Order: sequence, then structure tokens, then C-alpha cells
Amino acid sequence: MVKTATCAFRKASLLCRFMSEFASGKIRFPHSHLLGIEGLTSNVISLLLDCAENFVEHNRQTDNKLSSLSGRTIINLFFEESTRTRTSFELAAKQLGANVINMSVATSSVKKGETLIDTAMTLNAMHPDVLVVRHSESGAVKLLSEKVNCAVINAGDGRHEHPTQALLDALTIRRRKGHISGLLVAICGDIAHSRVARSNIHLLNAMGAQVRLIAPKTLIPSSIAKMGVEVFNNMEEGLQDCDIVMMLRLQSERMSSGFFPSIREYFHFFGLDYKKLANAKDDALIMHPGPMNRGVEIASEVADDLGRSAIREQVEMGVAVRMACLELLTAISTKGNGT
Repeated sequence: MVKTATCAFRKASLLCRFMSEFASGKIRFPHSHLLGIEGLTSNVISLLLDCAENFVEHNRQTDNKLSSLSGRTIINLFFEESTRTRTSFELAAKQLGANVINMSVATSSVKKGETLIDTAMTLNAMHPDVLVVRHSESGAVKLLSEKVNCAVINAGDGRHEHPTQALLDALTIRRRKGHISGLLVAICGDIAHSRVARSNIHLLNAMGAQVRLIAPKTLIPSSIAKMGVEVFNNMEEGLQDCDIVMMLRLQSERMSSGFFPSIREYFHFFGLDYKKLANAKDDALIMHPGPMNRGVEIASEVADDLGRSAIREQVEMGVAVRMACLELLTAISTKGNGT
């Protein structure tokens, strides 16, 4: 009992020290927004992960409410449906003591013809501290960030990027493996339509990992190799000796024509089961950003393998990472030293 209490006190002290150093300027987050992973240095990525690491431990304590964002307003503006990401951002903001507004775009003026610029002007009048935005069009979040007077976090824009997903994936990997540099990571599935894949490629390359992409030729963009990855069209070959196996959701809603003959055939060749997984290292970590299509991208017994799968842990890491992003970006807006 005493040992547990001492451990909790030590973890709380680490979080306080980290935030104290950030507040004093010893640690600096050099951006006004988080629009993508592309362009972030390994030091900046490490700063986000270190901050999130402290929040993971804090959130596991019984008395885990903080007040660092008390009086601040976070607006979740989702032009696309997303229960997991929106809920994670909402919980993250509330854990930090912020006021949270969830704007339902389906019933808003946007559906009545209001432009994105009009929306920005309306939001400015509300004086939020952070906008968390998801949009179906690549680049829309960046455009909005140029028109508002607050920090903006990209919660996914079209096929472009989903930075907080890549960060939570990285935190999950780092906690399980102890490091990211030098790992061999396979990203498998619908690469063509995946903003998650693009953000992870940028992050893993920046942190010194080796990235392989595995998918049917129809789901691999022709220029993707320029991003510094190896491309495979065979799961058995691509998974050989991999440390991490990251499956992607098959995004049928973004497909205008047939990219493969059938779901059954897709799973046969590219769905993760134990037979294909045997080509990876014995301790290879299994990941999936969710929501999963069981029996399509991944077999249920593999997804639920508590010894190998980190899928549930990814959800927990998502809250901590989003707390870190909100904390650091809100502090920047207060100091006025963003770039």
C-alpha cells in the first residue's frame, strides 16, 4: 500500500515538474497549430510523446482531474462522423478542466450553405482557445487555421493527415518496445485512402524506424515510394521479420470503384491471421487505428490476442496524447510565442 502511494506521488511529481519546466520556457513547443506530422522534428515529436507519457500515468490514478485548462474553451468541429476521435478529444479536454463544445455539423449552418470561411468568422466571435477539426477535404483544416485566432488541431482531413493518431501509435510502440528507432514497421491495407498511413510514415521516418507498406497494387498510390518506404504486394514477404504490424481499416466509403474482387478474397490475401503473422518476429506487436472490420482486415482471434495486440492500449494512449496536444498548444497561445 505504501509502495503504491509512493509510486503515485512520484508520477504526479514528474508531471508537475514537466509542466513547470514548460511554463518557465525551459521546454518549448515551436508551433501555433498541429496540422500534421510532416515537418515536425524528432525533438518536437519526442516532446509531445514525453508530455503524453506523464498524462498516461496520471490518468491511471484515482484522483486524476487537472485544472490547467480551467476557463479555456475547446470546440470540437467535426464535418465527418467520428465517435472514437471526438470522444477522445472531449475526454482529454475535460480531464484538463476545459469547457468543451461539440458542434454538430449535420444540423449546423454549414449544411445550409455556409462556407468554411463564414464558419471561421462565426467561431472567432466565440473566442475559443483551441479548435479540433475533422474534414473530408484534404487541406480544409489548414485553410481554417489561417482564418481563426486560436490554435487548431487536425483531427483528420481527407486523405492528407491524422497527426494525433500517429502520435498515439508512436506512444504505444515506445511504451511496449522501449524505443522507435531501428524498428521494422509494416503498415498493411488501404494505403491509398489512409491519412493515418501518411502521418505514421512521416513520424516513423522522423524517429528512425524502417517502414514497409503492404497492400494490393490498386490500394498503393503510385508515388508513395518517394516517402522513403518499401512497398510489398504480398503479406508473407512484407511481414518478414517485422517488429510492428499495423493494420488499416478498409475505407469502402472512399472508394468509387472496385479495388479488389471481393471482401472474402481481400481477407484471404491481405487480412491478418496467425498464418501470415508467423512471418513477423515472434514478439511482433499488432496494431489497428479502429474501428476494425473483423474478418476483413484482421481475424478476431488475432485482434483479441492480449499477448500480442495493442489495439485497446492505443485507445488509452489517444486520450493522453490529445491531453498533451491541448496542453502544449494552449500554453503557446497564452505566451504568444507560436510560429
